Amino acid sequence: MSALSLILGFLRAILVLVLVAVAGFPIYWMATTAFSDPGQLYASGQVPWPQPQYFGALVAELEGLPVGRWMLNTLFVATGTTVVSLLLGSLAGYALSRFRFHGRGVVGFLLFMTQVVPEALILVPLYAMFVALGLLNNLLGLVLANAAFSLPVATFIVKGAIDAIPYEIEESALIDNCPRIGVLTMIVLPLIAPSLAAAAVIAFFAGWNEYLFASTFLMNRTLWPASVGLASFIGQYETPLSAVMGTALLFSLPAITFFLVIQRRIVSGLTSGAVKG
Repeated sequence: MSALSLILGFLRAILVLVLVAVAGFPIYWMATTAFSDPGQLYASGQVPWPQPQYFGALVAELEGLPVGRWMLNTLFVATGTTVVSLLLGSLAGYALSRFRFHGRGVVGFLLFMTQVVPEALILVPLYAMFVALGLLNNLLGLVLANAAFSLPVATFIVKGAIDAIPYEIEESALIDNCPRIGVLTMIVLPLIAPSLAAAAVIAFFAGWNEYLFASTFLMNRTLWPASVGLASFIGQYETPLSAVMGTALLFSLPAITFFLVIQRRIVSGLTSGAVKG
C-alpha cells in the first residue's frame, strides 16, 4: 500500500469521525442536560459529561407525567401513517404507472400540488371536517391527516420504481392467469422493496414528528404524542430543562435507531427509477 493511499485513508477516517461527532452532538447535549443539576445549569452553565447521580431525580420529575403513553401515541400515529401511505400509495403508484386513462396527468398533478399547500392553510376547514366526522380527540384522525400529506410522496416513489420494471415480467404472470392484485403483491412489490422502504421512512417520520394537527385536534392530555408533550413543559416562569431534554432523548432515540437500521435502503430506494420516470 502506497503512502498516498495511507494518507487518503487516514483523512477519510478523520472526516468520518468529524461527521459522527457533529451528528451525535445533539444526543450528547441532551444527555448532559438531562443528567445534571438544573441549579448548576443556570449557575455555571452546561456540564461536560452526564452525571449519573441525577438519574433518580430525573425519573422522579417525570414520574407523574404520562411520558410512556405519549411515546405509544407517537408510535401509533407514525405506524398508522406508514401503513396507510404504503397501502394506498402502492395501489395509486401502480395505477399511474401501468394503466392509461383519461385524467391520468391531472391526477398526478393534483397529487403533486398537495405538497405545495402548507398544513396550516387547511387547519380550519380540516377542524370543521373532524368535528362533523367525530374525529376530534381521536388518534385515527391524526393518522388520516398525516397520511394525506405523505401519501402523494409514497405514490410518486412507488410509481418511479415501477416504471423501471419491464412490463414483460407482469405479462408472463397474467398469461398464467395470475390476477392483477397478485401481480402487484407477489411480483411487483418484492422487486421495489428498497423504494417501499424509502417511502416508509418518509411516512414514518412525517407521523413521528407530528405536532400541528395534534396540538389542534387533541384536547385530552393522555392522547398527546410526545412532540406536544414536550411543548407542554414550557412554562411562563420556568422550564424544567432536565425533564425537557430527558423526554427529548427518549423521543429521539427510537427514530435515530430506525433510520440507522434501514439507511441503505433509503438511498437505493430514492435513486431507483430516477432515470426513467
